[in-house]
Amino acid sequence: MRLAVISDIHGNLLALEAVLTDLAERGVDAIVNLGDCVTGPLWPHETFERLAGLDLPTVRGNHDRWIVEKPEAELSPAGRFAREALTAAQRASLHALPPTLEVAPDILAVHGTPSDDSTYLLEEPANGLLSPAPRATVAARLGAAARPGGVVLCGHSHRQALVQGPQGCTILNPGSVGCPVFADSPAAPGLEYRSPHARYAILTLRRGRWGAELLVLDYDWDAAAHRASENGRPDWAAALATGAVG
Repeated sequence: MRLAVISDIHGNLLALEAVLTDLAERGVDAIVNLGDCVTGPLWPHETFERLAGLDLPTVRGNHDRWIVEKPEAELSPAGRFAREALTAAQRASLHALPPTLEVAPDILAVHGTPSDDSTYLLEEPANGLLSPAPRATVAARLGAAARPGGVVLCGHSHRQALVQGPQGCTILNPGSVGCPVFADSPAAPGLEYRSPHARYAILTLRRGRWGAELLVLDYDWDAAAHRASENGRPDWAAALATGAVG
């Protein structure tokens, strides 16, 4: 079995196209999307249309939910940009996505944790950075989703990782397709060095054991940065071009 896992596209159509092109060359059985599809000052409408045409199994991310639920004053500038770019029906479609998804027997897809799309599963915020969460914290966040031989797919932190969690379950975060650093976050300027590459993963089952290919792709991030600049977001442009803000 080969399952492609994408997440946190954040309206970056160029990065998404690079991932889809790479996937076509590798060959997979299916693709699952872990949410946060369009929020960002890039191509929210175009990205929505591209994903709608693919009709992938998709989990609702926190930004997919907030695009409907949050009052205008509480949305980030990137969230307001995406809300204005989409039709009411498109926003409702994102909000109607399921918060969790059984992709296959023993494979659970979530955005953050099984019970909260705004909480990191594998990381813990500390002093403006994301550090690996203690084992007991990860176990508590997983709850009954931690099953022997099972897999939990998560996004939200934009950090690629494959770990063996409680009860021997496999936890995979594919990283972010199109947003190395969410520049609207107050913590963004203080984050560690990252890179502007597009990221995704392919979950594999061989000889009864789960593994993954963690893929990091070159794409035209200068064009994505230019798009952010054109839309009045130099901070997003810096994040897209370098993986850092400030």
